[in-house]
Amino acid sequence: MVENEKSISEVTSLLQKSITPLGRREEISLCSANGRICAEHIYSPLSLPTTNNAAVDGFAFHYEWSTSHPNHVYDIVAEIRAGHPYSGKLLPGQAVAIFTGAIVPEELNCIVMQENCILEEKKRVRIPFGPKKGLNIRMAGENLRKGEVIIKDGQRISAADIGQLSAIGRSKIFCYSELSIGVLSTGDEVMDASNTKAVLKPGQLYDTNRPMLKAMVTKDNHCCSDYGIIIDDKTSLQEGYEKALSENNIVISTGGASQGIEDHTQEVLASLGFEVVFWRIAMKPGRPMAVGKRNHQLVICLPGNPVATFVCYRLIVAPLLDYLQCGSVSNPLRIALPVLFRHTKSENRAEYLRARLVQDKDGKTCIDLYGRKGAGVISSLTGADGLVEIPIENSGVEPGMFLNFLPFMERCL
Repeated sequence: MVENEKSISEVTSLLQKSITPLGRREEISLCSANGRICAEHIYSPLSLPTTNNAAVDGFAFHYEWSTSHPNHVYDIVAEIRAGHPYSGKLLPGQAVAIFTGAIVPEELNCIVMQENCILEEKKRVRIPFGPKKGLNIRMAGENLRKGEVIIKDGQRISAADIGQLSAIGRSKIFCYSELSIGVLSTGDEVMDASNTKAVLKPGQLYDTNRPMLKAMVTKDNHCCSDYGIIIDDKTSLQEGYEKALSENNIVISTGGASQGIEDHTQEVLASLGFEVVFWRIAMKPGRPMAVGKRNHQLVICLPGNPVATFVCYRLIVAPLLDYLQCGSVSNPLRIALPVLFRHTKSENRAEYLRARLVQDKDGKTCIDLYGRKGAGVISSLTGADGLVEIPIENSGVEPGMFLNFLPFMERCL
């Protein structure tokens, strides 16, 4: 590893040691909580279902009676629908027609689907085979037991969590407050695509990073503000940072291709009272990355290349923002799979290559590289399934080797 370059694990440890989580909470409507981070432990106040209920439309009867009376024809004494419990008494040898979700009477412990029963005559039914005890019955507490934890403090809330919380009667939930994040780009060569009057000159390009960062930051449920493009000038950069910092907890900047820009940016951060936690990271793409800290504010400097910006945000910045918000970090999903490609790399940096999941000749799922190489080739991201992680100590990849695959959230269910 090159001197002063730190691995992702070292950077993560440094950041967590130097940053105090904000831990601000607010109560919001449950229907607005999708993707937010939960700020409380929630336990179920009841069992779900609260009673035994029918899993199908059919006929309910007493299992033990059926085993000792295999040819019995049952009298159908009632119809029970969801939301309308049956309060009558049932005698041995009697059955009820029951519909999905209805409470099963205590005397009955088996349900046979209606299409598997034979109606002998009006209000009489025969069971043509030997059923099982508890067949087609959802038992009380099968989904949740009273006192069971539903969601934990620090857990990101999913649509399924909202459904489960709704099922216990919750309509509000405490979440960690959204972070306020400003994004800006730097570089004389960068142009804003929203400026319809701008015409690209030789050597210029449209800004990719700000729109992409704004999309990721917003997707992660933070408040995002755009501070435009800052030219490669120390005074302009300082003014841009000052403006963004006056309105936000965090500022994320990208780019800066002029000679000595690293020293240039560090000088500006120092003049603003920021301590640089680290500068340069042992990964590819994404080496020229830095984080500066001032009390509870952060300035995060990302590379100008779009792929590097994307990879650094997803692997380092997004978990960092979670930690600042709530004090916990969710590591990305890693799935060990065999690879189909060869690749050579130096041992001093971890590499993250764009990849797809494919089937080999035996039908096994494997990792293969996708798209053109290069930290500026954003087209390699748009069709990829995720990233393949080549560890820092690894010097080469051969087909059949197992490596970690990190799926993109857009490719997951």
